[in-house]
Amino acid sequence: MDKFEKVDILLVEDSPADAELATRALRRGKVANNISWIKDGAEALEFIFRNGAYAGRPDDNPRLILLDLKLPKVDGIEVLQRIKADERTRVIPVVMVTSSAEGRDVIESYKLGVNSYIVKPVDFDQFSETVAKAGFYWMLMNRTPD
Repeated sequence: MDKFEKVDILLVEDSPADAELATRALRRGKVANNISWIKDGAEALEFIFRNGAYAGRPDDNPRLILLDLKLPKVDGIEVLQRIKADERTRVIPVVMVTSSAEGRDVIESYKLGVNSYIVKPVDFDQFSETVAKAGFYWMLMNRTPD
């Protein structure tokens, strides 16, 4: 996908295997046409705030951000904090999809304004189903401000 196309879902995930599974599940469930995968927190911030390599990206936000907690360069907590602190991006639904079930990570994510926190199931099929259900809810059922 061209990095300047309109993005429905921004997937921020450093694991190529998890990113591939999530993308397949979302496409199979027909919940999004344009899914963009970014591998680290620094690039995610560039994408979201349209600077660096993404300075020419159109002035429209993703409809949903699926964010991993443990990312290279800038972790998911800091990415979440920056998204929710900025007036331009605050209303974008952010779903933390992570392997961390640590209470402190869950609490910190909700304090910063995460919309949902999902612990990745270890099982391949369960992971795929969980991502598909989350995508279905946030893209097709949930109502967001225009």
